[in-house]
Amino acid sequence: MKTKRGAAKRFQFRSSGSIKRAQAFKRHILTKKNTKVKRQLRGSAVVHNSDVALVRAMMPYA
Repeated sequence: MKTKRGAAKRFQFRSSGSIKRAQAFKRHILTKKNTKVKRQLRGSAVVHNSDVALVRAMMPYA
């Protein structure tokens, strides 16, 4: 079994077992988004519980 390299670049496992991900909607078309929205999109987020099994299947050795 191989690790999906795209997933390895996008997700990180925390020591608690949760999976960290980057925020979406912050790459382009930023002129029509107001400052509050862009500020709240900073930083990282946690993968939702319904998607954890999918991410773990893509990264079997993490």
